[in-house]
Amino acid sequence: MKRKMVSLLVVSAMVVSMVCGCGSSAASSETGMENSTEAGAENETAGDNGTVSLTVWGAAEDQELLGEIVESFEQEYGSQAQFDITIAEQSESTCKDTLLGDLEGGADVFTFVDDQLMSFVAAGALQPVDNADEVKKANLEDAVTASSVNDTLYAYPLTADNGYFMYYDKSVFTDADVTTLDQMLAVATAANKKVTMDMSSAWYLYTFFGNTGMECGLNDDGISNHCNWNATDTAITGVDVANAMLAIAANPGFLNATDESFIAGVQDGTVAAGISGVWNAQTIQEAWGDNYGAVKLPTYTCAGQQIQMSSFSGYKMVGVNAYSKHTGWALKLADWISNEQNQTLRFEERGQGPANINAANSEAVKQSPAIQAVLSQAEFSSLQRIGGNYWEPVQEFGTEMANGNPSGKDLQTMLDNMVDGVTLSNAK
Repeated sequence: MKRKMVSLLVVSAMVVSMVCGCGSSAASSETGMENSTEAGAENETAGDNGTVSLTVWGAAEDQELLGEIVESFEQEYGSQAQFDITIAEQSESTCKDTLLGDLEGGADVFTFVDDQLMSFVAAGALQPVDNADEVKKANLEDAVTASSVNDTLYAYPLTADNGYFMYYDKSVFTDADVTTLDQMLAVATAANKKVTMDMSSAWYLYTFFGNTGMECGLNDDGISNHCNWNATDTAITGVDVANAMLAIAANPGFLNATDESFIAGVQDGTVAAGISGVWNAQTIQEAWGDNYGAVKLPTYTCAGQQIQMSSFSGYKMVGVNAYSKHTGWALKLADWISNEQNQTLRFEERGQGPANINAANSEAVKQSPAIQAVLSQAEFSSLQRIGGNYWEPVQEFGTEMANGNPSGKDLQTMLDNMVDGVTLSNAK
């Protein structure tokens, strides 16, 4: 058994060469473990001598972890086949664009974020999970839902932590303080500190609209959006939300900051709280030590009411390329990467929150403030199911709000323009 870890450029060149010589297709891929190695050997070039060759894509920071997982997979199944497994770097955020650009030359197994699932399914890129009932029982319901389309499980749930919540310094805030943003801003001002979020980010900005009764989401075509964030006849209107954002942006205890600026402020002592995700947990814990805290998002004042701040919930999953020449073994490897044992290993080595029920209920995970915060926030979160036209208009609107609407534009006009951009059909 041999395994290689190479750059994506090298892998791309190799797999393109293989595709040109082999001409594999989804229709000819094997579907069961019993015949997978036999069918794969028949389809491969003579030089491979029946070896099961698989390519795995994962994030750069996961390369060492994936190496351990693949090694244990080879040890588990080495008596059944000869493996040649290549691990290559591929950002989870750009996996869709890379794979759909060359399905037959892409990885057999790959990790990706849940908002790419619809595009993969529409393109026929994913081999459905063959042991779906078993996987559904083993993982959190919301993670299974995020990995499914029309009740078909198309990917193996991997993590349940790709959302955001509030980090806070316990030497500055009490547990009671962090329940409302108003109180947090007042305490921060008195302490000459800042509470941060990236209001100019369309991802984070959803927090203000998500629990207002107004809606924004993906249409049935899987491409275009519906959005009424400019509503004037709802209990809470779009202008109400915009005014609330402007009030927060103008508060002396608030700082609009990117993730990088948030971390810099934590480390230099100017920032005492901020909205972010689990990827910053270790760095923040190192900076605050015993004063490190994390909790669900607070409420904020809008139209004279306390509105629970919302969030996009996110999940990572493992997919199998429907064009793989070894679909059966690829499914087996994807299942192995995402099983309880390896989700636990992922938490231990990378601090990522498991989607597996047993792993998520472990004492170690229960002791993680960041993981518990994102799980608590899940009740007030929504799956990120939005089309590409959402991002730029919302970012532009958020930037204006974060800067205090310096141009003095009419808020309703700004909301109308944002919604027009979000709901613009790609067909136009």
